Amino acid sequence: MARAFYIKTFGCQMNERDSEIISQSLAQHNYIETMDMDSADLVILNTCSIRAKAEQKVMSLLGQLRRNKAKDPKMQICVAGCVAQQEGLALIERMPHVDLVIGTQHIYGIAKHLEGSQGEGKVVTELSTTYEIPKFLPNLGAADAEYSSSGNSVEFSRFVTIMQGCNNYCTYCVVPYTRGREVSRRFNDIIDEVKVLVDSGVKEITLLGQNVNSYGMTNVVTDDGSPCSFAKLLAAVSRIDGVQRLRFTTSNPKDLSDELMRCFKDLDNLCPQFHLPVQAGSNGVLKRMNRKYTIEKYHDLVNTLRSYRPDIILTTDIIVGFPGETEEEFNETMALLEKIRFDGSFSFKYSDRPGTASMHLADKVPEEEKTRRLTTFQNRQNEISLENNLNHVGKIFKVMVEEKDSDSYRCRADTNHVVHCTSKRELSPGDLVHAVINHAGKHSLKGLILEDEVV
Repeated sequence: MARAFYIKTFGCQMNERDSEIISQSLAQHNYIETMDMDSADLVILNTCSIRAKAEQKVMSLLGQLRRNKAKDPKMQICVAGCVAQQEGLALIERMPHVDLVIGTQHIYGIAKHLEGSQGEGKVVTELSTTYEIPKFLPNLGAADAEYSSSGNSVEFSRFVTIMQGCNNYCTYCVVPYTRGREVSRRFNDIIDEVKVLVDSGVKEITLLGQNVNSYGMTNVVTDDGSPCSFAKLLAAVSRIDGVQRLRFTTSNPKDLSDELMRCFKDLDNLCPQFHLPVQAGSNGVLKRMNRKYTIEKYHDLVNTLRSYRPDIILTTDIIVGFPGETEEEFNETMALLEKIRFDGSFSFKYSDRPGTASMHLADKVPEEEKTRRLTTFQNRQNEISLENNLNHVGKIFKVMVEEKDSDSYRCRADTNHVVHCTSKRELSPGDLVHAVINHAGKHSLKGLILEDEVV
C-alpha cells in the first residue's frame, strides 16, 4: 500500500532541488506526495540553518507535529538538510518524536533510512560528510511534473545541482559545516541530466552550487580525468538542443573569472541576470568576514560584466551589523549601493550561527542598531529598484509564462523580473512570448503580451 508523504522546504534553491530529489526517490519506493501535511503518513522537513530565523521556523513546526504524532503514532517525521546536519542527535534529544535525522549528503538513500527508522523507538541518523554525488537522473512522470515543494520548481524550469559544499569558510557562514567540503559532479552526469530534462519538455535550466565558480577545482569531473572549468561546463550545457534559457547561482566574487564573465556576451541563451553576493561595502568588514576580495576588486568585476553585457541585471546579498561594523563602515555599504545601483538585493541583519568564527568576535552591534541600518539600506534599495525598473517601461521583453492569475499571467523575463501580463489569447505555462512593459513597481513589472506567435 502506498504511503503519503509531505515535504516542507526551507531555505535556498539548493534545498528546493534536494526536495525534488527526495520526492523523485520516494516515488520509486511506493510513496505518493500529498499537499496536506495533516493527512500524511510521512512528513519531511528539509531545513535551512543559514540564519537563526529559518532554524526557529523549523523548531516551531516540529513542535506542532508533536500533536500529529500523538494522534497517529505510526506517522513518521524526518528532518533533513542543514539543521539536521548541524544538530544531529541533539535534535532528537530536543524533539524525541522525530524518527529520522538525515544529513545533507544522504538524501539519495532516504527510502532505505526511512525503512530503518520504522517501529517503536527506532531512530536513524546519517550525518557523515564524506561523500560522492551519485549519478541521479530524474524520473519525470506525471506526478513529478506537478511536484513543487516551494512553488518555484515547475515542469518547464528546473534546477540541476553541479556541486555541493564550500571551501571558503566565511566567518559568519555554516555551509562548510552543514554541506561539507566542495565536491563537483561528473561532467557527463550533468550533461545527461540536462538532456533528460529537455527531452521531457523543460526549457529553462538553472545550474546550482554553493560556489559555482569553483566547479571542477577540487576533484576530477570528466571521464578522461581532464579538468573542466565552470565556464566550459556552462558553454556545454548551453549547446544542448532544447535549452532555451540558462541561469546559474551562486557565485563568489573571489573566484569569478574573465572566462565566465565573457559567457554573458558569447552564449545567446544565458540569461542577462547575475547574482553576485558582496555582503558588505567596507574592506574592513570584508576582511573580518574572510571574503578574500576587496571592494575595489568587486567594482572591477562589475565594470567588466557591464562591458560584456551592458543590459545585465545585477543583484546581491548584504549583511548589516556584522560584529565591529562602525557607522562609517555601514556608510561605505550605502556608498556601494549608490555607485553600483543593484537592481535588487537580499539583505539581512547579522546573527550568530553555531560553530562559526564570527560568534567569538567582539563588539557585537546592538539589535536596534542593526534594525535601523537594515531599514535604511532596504528603503534606499527599494527606491533604486523602482528607478531602474522605470527604465524598462516601453521596452519589449521575452517572457516565459509561469501561471495564470485570474485575469492575467504571471511571467518571468530573461532578466528574472516577474512580469504580470495581460493577453488577448490563451497561453500555457512554459510558453515563451514577447511583452511590452507598460508599468513598473519596486519588485515587479506589468506588461501586455504582443499579438505574435509563441516564440
